[in-house]
This record gives sequence, C-alpha cells and structure tokens, in this order.
Amino acid sequence: MSISVPSAASDEVATHVANRIGYLELERPKALNALSTGMIRAMHAALEQWREDPDVLAVVVRSTSERAFCAGGDIRFLYETAQRHDEAARDTFFIEEYRLNHAIFTYPKPYIALMNGVVMGGGMGISQGAHRTGGLRVVTGSTRMAMPETRIGLFPDVGVSWFLARTPGAIGRYLAVTGESVGAADALFAGLADVWLDEKSLPALIDTLREARFERGADVVACIEHACAAQQGAPNPDDAPLAHARALIDRHFAKADVGQILASLEQEKSGDAAGWAEQTIAVLRERSPLSMAISLEVVARAEGSMADVLRGDLDLTRTCFAEGDTVEGIRARIIDKDNAPRWRFARIEDVRAADVAKMLESPWAPAAHPLRDLNG
Repeated sequence: MSISVPSAASDEVATHVANRIGYLELERPKALNALSTGMIRAMHAALEQWREDPDVLAVVVRSTSERAFCAGGDIRFLYETAQRHDEAARDTFFIEEYRLNHAIFTYPKPYIALMNGVVMGGGMGISQGAHRTGGLRVVTGSTRMAMPETRIGLFPDVGVSWFLARTPGAIGRYLAVTGESVGAADALFAGLADVWLDEKSLPALIDTLREARFERGADVVACIEHACAAQQGAPNPDDAPLAHARALIDRHFAKADVGQILASLEQEKSGDAAGWAEQTIAVLRERSPLSMAISLEVVARAEGSMADVLRGDLDLTRTCFAEGDTVEGIRARIIDKDNAPRWRFARIEDVRAADVAKMLESPWAPAAHPLRDLNG
C-alpha cells in the first residue's frame, strides 16, 4: 500500500539541497523547535522528494538554535485538542509524526542528526533512526537528551522504546520510567549517540560539508566521522554517570514492575548507593504511576519491528489522552504550572497489571489501523 505524503511548506523548517546533501533545518527557536504538524509534513515531504534523487547522497537534520535541537512535540497544541475534544486533529498529529519517524528509520540514504542542546521526546524520534540508515547521531557538550514523558503522564513514544530496549542492561528501562535527562557521555555509553563534536566546531563542519567533494553517501558520513575524530576533549563514555550507576540500575530496574523496582530501591541502605536510591525514589514518586507502568511495558515489548512499535505508540497516545494521565499532566506541568498533578492512581503500588493491559488495547481493528501499511 503506497501512501502519499502531503506537499507542505513551513516557515519553521528550511529544506534545501547543497553540495548533494539534503538539509532539514529546524527554525522554531522560541518553542525550542517543538514539532508542529506543519514541520512534520515539511520534513517528510522533503525526505520523500530526496529519496530517489541521485543528486542527494545524504540528509543532515540540524537546528539553527544554540539552545535546542528539538524539545519534542507541540504539547500545548495537543492539550488544546483535548480541551476542544478534537480527537481527529490529535490523531493526525501522531499519525504523521510516526510516519516521519518510520521514514527516517527505513531511509535508504545516510541520515545524520546534529544534536546540540535539548533533545527530548519528538527530537529523539527525528534523530535516533539515523543509526539504522548508515548515518550518524552526533552529540555535543550541550546535548541534554531525555524521554521525560512520565512527568506529564505520557510514555516514551516516537518509536524510541525500540532503541531503549537495546541499551545495555536495564538502562533503557531506567530512562523510560524516570524520564531523566542524560549528557553526551551518557548517550554514547547507552548507544543513543555515535560520535561527539565540540559545539564550536559545528559551523566549520557545515562549511566543510558545503565544500568537500562527495561521490557517495558514505563519503559524507566519513567526512563527519573524520571531523569528530580530530576533536580534543571528547567525553569518555566509561566515565559517564550512567556507567558509574550501571550496576545499581541493573540491580533495581530489571525488576518485573515499577512496584518491585520501588521496593528494591527502598532496600538499598549502604553508602553512596543509598543516596542514589533515595534520589531515584523521589523521582518515581513525582511521576505518573500509570505512565511509569506503561513505559516499562512498552520497552519490554519493543523487541520486534519499528513498525509494530509505532503502531503500539499510536494506540497508547489515544488511550493516554482519553483514559490516562496525559491531559492532567500537561495541565499541571506546562499550562497552569502548579506542579500538583492529580494522577489517576495516587501510588505506584496501586497500579495493577490489568490496568496497564487495558491501556495497551488498540482502538482500531488491525485492518483499519492508520499505520497498518508500515513495514520494517
């Protein structure tokens, strides 16, 4: 089944080709490049235009802002759709976003993400797939990466659970449940980034990409790898905070459910480990209990194809907005900013497996699913 991508223009994304490289440049700095439906359409339309174009060897996605690569999806817009009961507009946003994520993941040419500053939520969705294309995920000293959705009553969507499920040990489970942000060294250690570049070298890299001679997409990748290898001061992944906490993360977050994780953390009584456990417990007590339980489950289920993961993500966005904590979480954290969400379940211990299973049920029959045609 072939799907046409709507032709789209957006003043928040610049798409152009220079020196046989297609550029997707995010230009919505006041919103930290949070993705709108128009931005998603413009990016997908450009990728489809370049897919078979022999004069485009590779694609680079970057931000023109020093503060952020992309802070996620347009949360305020999604909240407004809930307030006016516009389920169709919200479904459209997620359907088109997940189609873009899948197009990146399966792209036939190297896709390179230059991830400076804030990289969260939807920003992960438009960058992580680079790893599967023969491209690169480039981080800098300013990179702060996270899937912080449990803080607003959502879950790590945009297909990122596929990548979290493939991180070392229980790190993916930890990141999904806590929503904690990580730096460049952590991202390299967890396999969520490939190379590091000093942020001050980004302009020079772009200049090089516009001037060097390329015959193949692999030449573009090699050029960037060479630039990164020449850098001084690259972080050592083995010195990353995640590396130092790895044994503790594995010990506690490999437990079957969030209730067991919490109970395990509460048993940690010795030295620095007790301090880390106490801080982690405080984080868990602040997050949505239902969302944490869902997040743990989506990582556990993400062993299959990206297409299956994205179909499950779409199912969950529907139920999380309709029956979960998402609307209340956005209200408390983003809209009213009272930081006093009234979660559906008051305590982690109150969430049952049956509650999670109900949230995971698809509202669509398989033959009618909006993402039924995705493969791979």
